[in-house]
Amino acid sequence: MCRIYVVISVIRPLGKNKGCETAGLNDSPCIFWERMPSEVKPRIVVLYGSQKGQAQSIAEGIAEEAEEHGLLAELSCLNQKDKYNLEKEKSPVVFIVSTTGDGEPPDNALQFVKHIKKKTLSSVHYKHLHYALLALGDTNYENFCKCGKTIERRLQELGAQKFYATGYADDGVGLEVVVDPWLEGLWKAVKAALTNMISNSSIKEDSEKTIPDSLIPDVQLNLLSLTDDQSPDFDPKCASMGSASATQAGSPSGGVVSLTTRPQETQNINLGMSNAPSLSHSVSPLSDASLNVPALPPPFLEVSLQEVDTVDEIFGPLNCETLNEVPISRAVCLTTGESVKTAILLELDISAYPLLNYQPGDSFDVFCPNRASEVKQLLKRVGLEDQKNHHVQVSLLKNTKKKGAQVPSYIPQNISLLYLLTWCLEIRSVPKKAFLRALAEHTADSVQRRRLQELCSKQGAADYNQFVRESSLSVLELLAAFPSSLPPLSLLVEHLPKLQPRPYSAASSCLQHPGKLNFVLSVVEFPVCSGRPVGRRGLCTGWLVDLVNPAQLLPGEAESLCRMALPQIHVSLRPNCSFRPPPDTSVPLVMVGPGTGVAPFIGFLQQREKERQQNPDAVFGETWLFFGCRYRDRDYLFREELHGFVSSGTLDHLKVCFSRDDPKEEEAVVSVGSPRYVQHNLLLHSYKIINILLKHNGCLYVCGDAKNMAKDVNDTLMEMIKTELQVDQLEAMKRLACLREEKRYLQDIWG
Repeated sequence: MCRIYVVISVIRPLGKNKGCETAGLNDSPCIFWERMPSEVKPRIVVLYGSQKGQAQSIAEGIAEEAEEHGLLAELSCLNQKDKYNLEKEKSPVVFIVSTTGDGEPPDNALQFVKHIKKKTLSSVHYKHLHYALLALGDTNYENFCKCGKTIERRLQELGAQKFYATGYADDGVGLEVVVDPWLEGLWKAVKAALTNMISNSSIKEDSEKTIPDSLIPDVQLNLLSLTDDQSPDFDPKCASMGSASATQAGSPSGGVVSLTTRPQETQNINLGMSNAPSLSHSVSPLSDASLNVPALPPPFLEVSLQEVDTVDEIFGPLNCETLNEVPISRAVCLTTGESVKTAILLELDISAYPLLNYQPGDSFDVFCPNRASEVKQLLKRVGLEDQKNHHVQVSLLKNTKKKGAQVPSYIPQNISLLYLLTWCLEIRSVPKKAFLRALAEHTADSVQRRRLQELCSKQGAADYNQFVRESSLSVLELLAAFPSSLPPLSLLVEHLPKLQPRPYSAASSCLQHPGKLNFVLSVVEFPVCSGRPVGRRGLCTGWLVDLVNPAQLLPGEAESLCRMALPQIHVSLRPNCSFRPPPDTSVPLVMVGPGTGVAPFIGFLQQREKERQQNPDAVFGETWLFFGCRYRDRDYLFREELHGFVSSGTLDHLKVCFSRDDPKEEEAVVSVGSPRYVQHNLLLHSYKIINILLKHNGCLYVCGDAKNMAKDVNDTLMEMIKTELQVDQLEAMKRLACLREEKRYLQDIWG
């Protein structure tokens, strides 16, 4: 920043109808920062913390676009301490951070968060620092954007100054709703911050001697607020924000592609088509609109195929030597009837793996491959079916413009193309807008190309959400809908994320079942939709179902698989040190687990039952379980075992509700006005539950669906506290927050 005096040779007066003294610059408005020589471009620092790659991708996009705005961006991960130094940083810093788990920082941001939390740091430690922050989260989970909020709170406590409103992007409704307008407003804010920082720097006296006031860019520094409706720079509800230079369609360098007309083919064909939009077809006004399409992502990988003499076998997931390959020794179908989701209990034999020493409440990862049929379809779709056994060579593309480009760590060398698509890449992943933008460049048909551009444009955000995101459309399904698209293999490798393991909660106790690990899966079903002519099962649940073939099992019966070759799966333990029963057995427990959310509590109760047998003189706290399902006779999971816990005294109170049973038909067991959901049952026992939690230091555990159940339970708890303690909403929120801080209100939820 101290070299800003060089700008004198290129800046010109700003303002309407003012000419530019520099030759060639008087025909169009001159943007102050974009006219600076490249060797003295103002610098910004872009730092990210990312668990699954979304925050990293956004940060990389910022670093790439910075050049178009005449800025030099230095991109680093928060754990790369050798690449940045905030203690001495004088340039604007942009943070992009996600949140993982129960409000935890991403793995690559953990050390940074620990550092800034040090109490030894003074309140002026970062007084020189100017920052902007974009936080990614999901409102389906309680600690929304907690990592971003933690970083921002500490930065401000340490004296840092915010130059742009913090964005809180919600993956529950679509990150782009906040991310897109936030990014558009960022550049004006960055340039304003740079101008403000220059004017306050020690160079100010020298610069004032040589630069007239009329030559200072007319940019105001506004500290933006998400709640400030007057802010012109950032409104997450606005579809088109800020300004950017437009380029011709297909240009790889432009920040925005402006398309003002539709292909003639589209206009002609649409005359005979339905007025209802679909994945591959749009209607007016979108079909007639000018589009703001994101810049073409720069390619950064070179992928080649090498023929080999021998054919590699598909042995298993990456780093399988660090995993545990265990047999499935038993399968039980827990549900009956077609009107409910199929739930299956699987038992793993871990007797040969002493390191798999789990506790009730722990979860573990299951490593599953992509479906062989889908891998074959994808190979055929991209014209590489005959080369599936060739070895894949991946390297960085020379002279790539992508900032911080690197070969993905999850793609080893000397693997076959078949292995790459089976175990390394998530071919079921929902295509991002960047992929749609890149795919459009490899689409021959102009009608289909236009539709892809619509889906990734700001104007087509609603269509993208409806037909791609909310439908959980896969890359393969997208390619089927656009038959003239032929992406190169490098494009798939660049845009498809790592194939992630699927987590499951332990539904057993080692004390009760030594050498065994039980878990419950609910078979996920993706229905038919636009772009998916045939429904499909979830990747991991479908794979596990195929392994055990539960169609041969009678509902409610267990089937030993010892008579056949035991199917094997790769797993690794994920200890969950917080979501466990308290070590003090006298502490009362309240458990809320509808549907398969009851699974970890089976482990809790098995453990408690065994402890009672081993220590008959010990004091054991009161236990409550709130369970719910659709039908008493179809999906009441672990019914006999739960009643057994009640009979033995292990479980003091079992409160069950059925949301779909007809009270008129079930008068013997269900009375009119009976609670239909677990939160209703909680309300019925409000006094006792609040008494346990707030007067007897009890613990509350909630497991299950994050989108609806967990929110409803949380809201109900708030109402219960307000009613029982006669306090207002704010005080009730504080009481719940205290329970969380004391680790006495714990959640294990999923979206």
